Amino acid sequence: MGKYQTEIGNVISVSGNNVTIQLSDSVKSNSPIIDGIVYRIGQIGSFLKIPLGYTILFGIVTKIGAAAIPENIIETIKSNYDVLANQQWLSITLIGEQIGSRFERGISQSPTTGDAVHIVTLSDLEYVYGGYSEQASINIGNISVSESLNAYLHLDKLISRHFAILGSTGSGKSNAVGIILNAIIEKKFPCARIFLIDPHGEYNSVFGNNSTVFRVNTSKDSERLYIPYWALSFSEFVNLFDGNLNDQNREYFRTKVVEAKMKGARSNGISIDPLMITADSPIPFSLKQLWFDLIDFEHQTFLKDRITKTNLTTVGSADDLLANEYPPANAGGGEPFLNPNKKNISNFLDSISSRLKDTRYDFLFKPGGYTPALEGKVEKDLSELLISWVGNERPITILDISDVPSEIMMSVAGTLLNITYEALFWGQESPVGGRTQPLLIVLEEAHNYLRSGENSISSRTVQRIAKEGRKYGVGLLLVTQRPSELDETVLSQCGTIIALRMNNSKDRSYVAAAIQDELRAIVDLLPSLRTGEGIISGEGVSIPSRVKFYKLSNAPKSTDPEVTKEWSKSHILSEKDYNLLVSLWRNKKFEMEEINNGE
Repeated sequence: MGKYQTEIGNVISVSGNNVTIQLSDSVKSNSPIIDGIVYRIGQIGSFLKIPLGYTILFGIVTKIGAAAIPENIIETIKSNYDVLANQQWLSITLIGEQIGSRFERGISQSPTTGDAVHIVTLSDLEYVYGGYSEQASINIGNISVSESLNAYLHLDKLISRHFAILGSTGSGKSNAVGIILNAIIEKKFPCARIFLIDPHGEYNSVFGNNSTVFRVNTSKDSERLYIPYWALSFSEFVNLFDGNLNDQNREYFRTKVVEAKMKGARSNGISIDPLMITADSPIPFSLKQLWFDLIDFEHQTFLKDRITKTNLTTVGSADDLLANEYPPANAGGGEPFLNPNKKNISNFLDSISSRLKDTRYDFLFKPGGYTPALEGKVEKDLSELLISWVGNERPITILDISDVPSEIMMSVAGTLLNITYEALFWGQESPVGGRTQPLLIVLEEAHNYLRSGENSISSRTVQRIAKEGRKYGVGLLLVTQRPSELDETVLSQCGTIIALRMNNSKDRSYVAAAIQDELRAIVDLLPSLRTGEGIISGEGVSIPSRVKFYKLSNAPKSTDPEVTKEWSKSHILSEKDYNLLVSLWRNKKFEMEEINNGE
């Protein structure tokens, strides 16, 4: 191929990584044909090259036309319109260089004025997009400028340095997640660990036999999602209940929880210094017994000496959440008297008993074999829970929290993350710690966990993982349609950004802030991307790329109902169908089979 065929212009000015190019008069067409292939000159996001001896600099087009003209030349154009009006201009940002057959990000030298600029051909792109390790890369689609070129991601850098998939509803986020995770599965790594928190139940059937799905409402005990209340931090545990506690009573309750956990540690033979036990320690204790003891203290009445308790009128039961009953206090001022030391926390204790009776919270308060007996003893400990989540033989674990009550969903999601990360953090040097068996955590609808300025357990935990997770083998994938609602600190920690179609200008500005400064002009392309097409920038790719993702054959269940198609069907509905509807509603179930199994 002759050199003259690919030359299109010359460098006019250089400012840092930004280079202004004037197209040659000899370029007769903006779509030259080279070796039978049509190339479009000046497409935003396309590539140009500047050969400098043995080094070839590569740049990405960020501006075309009048926007690309340097300010000092604009005045000249105004005064010499007839001479310069027909000249065409481009701006590119230098992003890497090819030395021999090796391509690297960053540049070691700059061009100078007058240097020739060339079209980047398919053979050039093969150098740029080649060089990926077969073992450490995944193929996720095609490069948009050339459907014949596969798009690859560096797996090590992608996961260890965190990444985000951002895009409006319907832009193809779920498909991109599915393609990336499937590509990892197809590598057949024996020790791959992926942990997906799914707030909508979209991914339950996407990965087939390669995933284990845990749900709150399921008939299979082995796949039921349990989150033992005693593994929660104290602040999240208290927030499960409606009653308010003043600071003094909150500390009183904290002390009682610590005492209960000390008893639980003894009952379960847990090897720990009692002085190390706090209200945050993940140690089993019986909430029923704690409630029973505290409500008993509130209900007690005393004789004249204020020391002798009155006799019980009704013997209660901690298991059945029935409090002991005493003779009521005399309203006229005589005996029996109220307990002079009572804490007046009956409303808070009532909210505990109502939560314990609410079947929607069974996954927390009746977590199967993780439920403590009254003395605090459990059949199963957290080690079995962690084995089921991140230690089973399938590479992907999906925690479907779509049936978790909405008022505590974020707290529950944060607790799931906290349990997992704390275990891997403290066990980092163990054979199953994060350093020896890294973990990728995928957060769908990430803006719900990470609202900017919010001090929730989910936000605190994800911020902690984003800042220090790479040291301990924990990677993050954030998936969201509202990057503007994400905590900026976390988004800035993502080494790779995959931006799909995005219509909201506020969201686009947050994406622009998260990617390389000189490439922010490319963010303006986001509204015009096709479904399933994205711009990938950062550590995970050799060069910022516009990529068309493959289409997942078993798509996530996130598509909306097709209204006209459903309305066109001839439904014959009966009263029986509506009776079923009401029954499902009352039982808080989605399928009749679940109701029958429950009975």
